[in-house]
Parts: sequence; C-alpha cells; structure tokens
Amino acid sequence: MMKDGLLLVDKHAGCTSHDIVQQARRLLRQKKIGHCGTLDPGATGLLVLTLGRATRLTRFLIRAPKVYEGVIQLGAETDTYDAAGEVVAEAPFADITQDAVAKAMAGFEGTIEQVAPRYSAKKIRGQKFYELARRGEEVPEESKEIQVFEFSPQGALEDGRQGFRLGCSSGTYARSLAHDLGRALGCGAHLASLRRLQVGPFKISDAATLEDLEDRRADLDEDPGDDLEWLGASWVPFDRIPLPFGEVIADAQQEQRVHNGQTVLVRDLEGDEGDWVKLVNRRQQLIAVGSVVERIGERGVGVIQPKVVFK
Repeated sequence: MMKDGLLLVDKHAGCTSHDIVQQARRLLRQKKIGHCGTLDPGATGLLVLTLGRATRLTRFLIRAPKVYEGVIQLGAETDTYDAAGEVVAEAPFADITQDAVAKAMAGFEGTIEQVAPRYSAKKIRGQKFYELARRGEEVPEESKEIQVFEFSPQGALEDGRQGFRLGCSSGTYARSLAHDLGRALGCGAHLASLRRLQVGPFKISDAATLEDLEDRRADLDEDPGDDLEWLGASWVPFDRIPLPFGEVIADAQQEQRVHNGQTVLVRDLEGDEGDWVKLVNRRQQLIAVGSVVERIGERGVGVIQPKVVFK
C-alpha cells in the first residue's frame, strides 16, 4: 500500500538530496518520493521528503522559510562560494573584528536581491548553471528577491572562521551570502560548512538519519508492513501535514462537490481572493487544496475552487 506523508531526514555530508530520495525509496519500498528543497552535497541537516499523495503538496511546502547554522571562512574566495571549490582570490583578514562581521551581516537582513552562484542547480533553457560553468560557458547573472530574517554571528571569530545563524526565505543561497559578506568586508570569504535546522514548522530535532532508520527496521521482529510507528517523530502522516494557510471544514455535500472538482460556498473563511485554503472533511481528513475565487460581503463567506483534489 502507498505510504502518504512526510519523512524528516537528517542528511549527512557527501551525498546529494537525490541520493537521500533513492535510499528512502529502497528503505520504505516505495517509488513515489520527492523532497522539499535541495541541500548541497556538502551540507547537512533537515531534508523534508514527500511520500505518495504528499508529493502533490510539494509546491506549497517548498516555499517555507528555512533556518541554518554554519561557518564562514574569511580571507579566501572560491569559484563555487563554498569549501568544495577552488580558491580564486585571497586577502588578509587579521584586522577584521567580530563587531565588523556582525555589522556587515546585519546589512544583508531584510529584502534583498541575490544572484545565484555560477555553480548551482538553477536552470536556464533546461541547462543547469553548474553544467554551463564546468564547460567554461557563460553563466547568466540572474538576481532574485529574497528575504533574510536573521544573519548573525554565533560564537567567537577564530582564525578567520565565524559561526553564524541564518533565517531566510525559500530559494536563498547561503553560500552566496558568505561570498557577498566577504566582498563587503573586503577580504573575501566562502561557506565552510552548513547545516539546516528548520523548514517551516519542521525541526531537525524530530528528524532521523536514514542509517538510524535502517537500524530500527533491522531490529524489528517482523516486517512492519503498513505500520510506520517505527519511524517515530520523523514521520508526519498525510492528514497531519501542516500547510501554511487557513483551513475550512467541508460538510458531506460540500465534500462530494470537492471530489467532483466543483466550487463550494463556505462560511468562516479567512483570506482574500487568490489565497490558498486547506479543505478537510468532518473526519479531519485532507480532501483538497483550493483557492478563494470570490469573497461575499464581510462575514467570512466565500467561494473556493478545488485545485488539488485527493480522492
């Protein structure tokens, strides 16, 4: 039977997000698995996997803000903006204080324009940036508006290595921030290490490594079948997935209309036209995600068009 829900994985360094998905497919014996936001091979931490019907919720979950911690190395720029690349420029950093670093980091907080690294998975005309860069071809400098909620130093500045904490919107490149910070300080810098702590409401404290989950499964006396209790807090069942928008409870008649893809008139509606809404039945089962197509008056009455329907 298809498993529907989210699996919170603590990714280790040295593998791609796709590698984690492939391992999870073998572990859970299920092909339909995706993820909500790539982590670079050298990065560790929280990777949210979507299973079964939950893969259809990826576009909503992937937009969630992220929280990271990591280390930035001052004094050296690399072509990839992280420790995996080759050093392309060096400069002295001995006179740079932590106060200067903190002030420069604060300058990146707020809404800013960010250019994706040349060596990134961003695509143009079906080609990934890093594929163009490796062939020595020109990589476009495309900027994107992002939000940085927090970018602050953590711990002491030692030998040019500065720990940091970063809270940001989806699509933010932490290594670009490290690179740009080095430029702002005048000494150059690159991302030495990165760990994702949180994706929206999901936290690394609830995640498990795939190695740990493999050990748990091996310790079971028999095949668990569809029983997923052995996954512990790392498993989020489909009907308990928290979506970043309001919820409406549909009665039996409305539920039938939703299943047929028809609009429903609801009360106690929060949100404006164009907003997404989570539709559940009276058994608190997720039946659809829809959008508000019309608001009627000021009493919370509106019309919802189902967009993603779950039979």
